[in-house]
Amino acid sequence: MTVDAHHHLWDLSVRDQDWIPEDSPLRRDFSLADLEPEARAAGVTRTVLVQTVTVPEETPEFLALADMHDLIAGVVGWTDLTRPDIADELDRLRELPGGSRLKGIRHQVQSEPDPEWLLRPDVRRGLTALADAGLVYDLVVLPHQLPACAQAAEALPGLTFVLDHLGKPPIASGAREPWASALRALAARPNTVAKLSGLLTEADPASRATADLRPYAETALAAFGPGRLMFGSDWPVCTLAAAYAEVLDVTRELTAGLSAAERTAVHEGTATRVYDL
Repeated sequence: MTVDAHHHLWDLSVRDQDWIPEDSPLRRDFSLADLEPEARAAGVTRTVLVQTVTVPEETPEFLALADMHDLIAGVVGWTDLTRPDIADELDRLRELPGGSRLKGIRHQVQSEPDPEWLLRPDVRRGLTALADAGLVYDLVVLPHQLPACAQAAEALPGLTFVLDHLGKPPIASGAREPWASALRALAARPNTVAKLSGLLTEADPASRATADLRPYAETALAAFGPGRLMFGSDWPVCTLAAAYAEVLDVTRELTAGLSAAERTAVHEGTATRVYDL
């Protein structure tokens, strides 16, 4: 069995995805009906549906979808962490249909001009409310924002921080520093985990070979260990580089040298534990 700890869904007739270029193959609807047969065929039995846009309406929609479909075992939604009533808002979301499947919150930190956005007092107050609610916080950041992630994780030991896409390392260029050092600093905080996700789309489109990804995956494995890493497809964004089954096959290749128990952790155990699936 495999858990896909990171995928998206969207319906452009409901809401625009303004981050998608007009000429992109992603500028169409991607539904659960599209994903489910591919996931099932690849041996994926549970998934975590992750937010895409910073609007309050999306999270209740995702929770309602999860309430109707067993494949979606968890939702990482969005809400404004800086709102004064953040604790009440989290309670409200969890009382909605499917609310028990709310497992975490994410914000598009990668788009924030302030590299220390996570360290702002109003943001920290919201992160504290997440910890108090027993939820986790997904980090979607760029390499230069990783130091602030480490500081936030150190300041809030009661909150689990989940790093999406390994912090988007510069795979296409082949560079590893300062990304690798910043990743290790984050991993030194025991309340952090990371996703082996989104790597193929960071690679050089002319190659996108498993060998291109291996140094980055091995850096993450050495830093976090298999018990703090989890597979995520990043579907449908991954389709810019590879089909769903291919993404999973690449992750299996990258983890082939691990023991059976370690591979199980990456492909199922870590996500099940961290997101309480």
